[in-house]
Amino acid sequence: MSDRRFVTIRNPSSTGFGDIDLRVVVEGSGPLILCIHGWPELWYSWRHQMSHFAARGYTVAAMDVRGYGGSSKPNEISAYTLRELCGDAAAVIDELGGGTAIVLGHDWGAPIAWNTARLHPEKVSAVCGICIPYFPVSPDNPLDRWRATYEANGKFFYQSYFEAEGVAEAELGANSLQALRMIYYGASGEAQSAPFVAEKPADSALLDGMIDPDPFPAWCSDEDLAIYAEAFDAGGWRGPLNRYRAQPLDSADLGQLPIENLGQPALFIGGEHDVVRKFSPEVDPYAFADMACDDFRGTVVIPSVGHWIQQEDPAATNEALEAFFATLT
Repeated sequence: MSDRRFVTIRNPSSTGFGDIDLRVVVEGSGPLILCIHGWPELWYSWRHQMSHFAARGYTVAAMDVRGYGGSSKPNEISAYTLRELCGDAAAVIDELGGGTAIVLGHDWGAPIAWNTARLHPEKVSAVCGICIPYFPVSPDNPLDRWRATYEANGKFFYQSYFEAEGVAEAELGANSLQALRMIYYGASGEAQSAPFVAEKPADSALLDGMIDPDPFPAWCSDEDLAIYAEAFDAGGWRGPLNRYRAQPLDSADLGQLPIENLGQPALFIGGEHDVVRKFSPEVDPYAFADMACDDFRGTVVIPSVGHWIQQEDPAATNEALEAFFATLT
């Protein structure tokens, strides 16, 4: 779109990590939709939603989450807690939306979206999580749960692998383009996420046994992949991986708050073959998507796609979002 523009927004409420500047890509004019990406992506993962909803009378802002792309990349793990990242989202809403927005989040962006609605309720008029339903942060360290499920049984799990600082950074940073191709394909609908959860020994590396497809599925072109790879080559992998490492800090902080359901209108969108459905044996998190939302407007499961829902099937994603937005008027 000709009016797509890049802006830099500073989060004035972030303390102890230096200035936090956020690159935000903005398109259109009208009520604000804020889009928050997941791991390992960029604002660019929302490209199909930006043009679609800008043409329908919205200002659509897709941010580079702290640690990614053109946004600040503090070194400390504690800079990547949900409270910090939700503060970034709130700063963008204040700057671009006059204090209120519809917030969309995918993958790690979904917990950021959900918890921005929780921590800054006056700023979020409606919320949609893609891939990850809303579950209030527990006081229990989730990394302990994954260790008990996987490592205790001699099996690899990627979040446990990410805990050791520098290890995943070295593996993924050795060839960011190849790593992204393998990760994106492994969690996609084409692979039905099987390569991403294949059983392998606990001491394996993330990419061991994963496929580098040739050609890559059509939903992400070589030009698209290059945009992602160039950003990770320039900015590194530590910030994105620190989000996983900060989970125990979330448990010690948000996990101690009283449990309250979200009051905003809420939607959940999932992919039929999303890998997150396979993390916990015999437990499908999609079944609990309405559990902690008082004004839940529905679950939409998009057939045939995997984890990268809004890129793998943008038309179906946009249709689900349009239907949700229509309920807000």
